[in-house]
Amino acid sequence: MLTITCETPRTLTASDTAKPARGEGEVLVRIKRIGVCGTDLHIFTGNQPYLSYPRVMGHELSGVVEEAPEGSVLEAGDPVYVIPYLSCGQCRACRIGKTNCCRNLQVLGVHRDGGMTEYLSLPQQFVCKAEGITLDQAAMIEFLAIGAHAVRRGAVHADQHVLVVGAGPIGMAVAIFAGLRGAAVTVLDTRADRLAFCAAHLNVAHTVQIGETDIDDLSRVTGGDFFDVVFDATGNPKAMERGFRFVGHGGAYVLVSIVSSDITFSDPEFHKRETTLLGSRNATVEDFETVMAAMRAGRIPSDALNTHRMTLAEVPALFSGLLDPAAGVVKAIIEV
Repeated sequence: MLTITCETPRTLTASDTAKPARGEGEVLVRIKRIGVCGTDLHIFTGNQPYLSYPRVMGHELSGVVEEAPEGSVLEAGDPVYVIPYLSCGQCRACRIGKTNCCRNLQVLGVHRDGGMTEYLSLPQQFVCKAEGITLDQAAMIEFLAIGAHAVRRGAVHADQHVLVVGAGPIGMAVAIFAGLRGAAVTVLDTRADRLAFCAAHLNVAHTVQIGETDIDDLSRVTGGDFFDVVFDATGNPKAMERGFRFVGHGGAYVLVSIVSSDITFSDPEFHKRETTLLGSRNATVEDFETVMAAMRAGRIPSDALNTHRMTLAEVPALFSGLLDPAAGVVKAIIEV
């Protein structure tokens, strides 16, 4: 089978590897679609911490069941999506239902080889039916679930003013699900093209470009109160620190980004606002189901989000082009 491996940063190779045998309690999935994530781009450029090369990337996956265990709810031919966070089920976090915080978490395409290949054998609890949606949509569930989880962490509700800082795919996912909860969403970013995309396709209330007047602009759209909930999806330590000033009194700040850095803030400002500070990591089964329901209801602009496509065989030649801001990539999907 064809497998694409990131041998070292910026080096992708195509090779013919052995088709895996289905393990006990596992489902053999024929991969059909792979969404390209910022994590994949960071692996490719050498900016992903805690990763060893070579690595088969790819964790936003959909496909078709090839083989399933006897008695499984899955059977050959079923369209499926993959939950790529392989949790242990035994640690304290797993026991209290926070599988996204598993102490022994293995993420496909990061901690172990992922889906840029034709077949994967995976524990059946991480393979789910993709009924009522397309394979393209199924490959987009994972990044959207991260947004849905962050919005759930922030307890967003109608009539709130919500700010999303960072208009990459994760920020867009946050904006979508905050909007579906009835909040008035503002998106803040440096890139005019990303802001224009959000305005055209995500039904956001306001967009603001980072610059000399951005604080005044953010004050204006909230009547001087600033925001009930602020989400950071920049992956930039300075931006994460700056975001504290956008939180209104009594508001919450949700850090969706993760960086290898310390984050500092003014304690007097934090205290007088009685700010709630939250981390948001990955997603749980509940969040994947939230995305599925929204997709089935036609509430996710899937076609607009999927801006680029390539085949698995084309990945070594075309993948680097996804890094070019001029290309306007939001979500690229690889067809297998």
